[in-house]
Amino acid sequence: MVRLTVRELAATRGDERIFSGLSFALTAGEALLITGKNGSGKSTLIRTIAGLLPQDEGEIVVAQSGVAIPRPAEACHYLGHRNAMKRDLTVEENLVFWKGLMGDFAGGTGLGPDDAADALGLASLLHLPFGYLSAGQQRRMAMAKLLCAWRPIWLLDEPTAALDAQSERIFAGLMSTHRQKGGIVLAATHQSLGLEAAQALVMKGFEYAGSSL
Repeated sequence: MVRLTVRELAATRGDERIFSGLSFALTAGEALLITGKNGSGKSTLIRTIAGLLPQDEGEIVVAQSGVAIPRPAEACHYLGHRNAMKRDLTVEENLVFWKGLMGDFAGGTGLGPDDAADALGLASLLHLPFGYLSAGQQRRMAMAKLLCAWRPIWLLDEPTAALDAQSERIFAGLMSTHRQKGGIVLAATHQSLGLEAAQALVMKGFEYAGSSL
């Protein structure tokens, strides 16, 4: 059982405070849909929770079975705007690298590269250099990283960019399965993503100060 708690979080971009007093909590199986106009702080929030940006105030706590872990980011997968895959390596080599680098967080086991690619409908492309794939195929293979190493918390920043409707449905199914296994999903997006019964957070950029879910 994993729980993510954000308390009174504040962050800046440049010299400007983007948000402050931001609080919410998510437990196993829950999801948070983060919306708002461009520049409102969606990506900043996701990256701060992922440990990629510093927080100015507040705290981020990830607890497993009621015990807080020392480094919350280690419980998280981050999928940003970039796919973070080497173009000259094959798809399989990329997935093997990420599986070895990330490893499994306590409480779950990731899939092998074959099964992860198959879950995205692209098992036949494992032997190809990543750079040979179309933009949509590349995005789907980047999603396969989420399956190769178990992380209970998925932090997604516009995850369905470059995807067609069928691929969006496949990814919606993967998020649903992840939640059924006790995972948590936070997604910054302009779309619903098929996240059922998700909490909602509307970011307002420099107007945001002191609300909670």
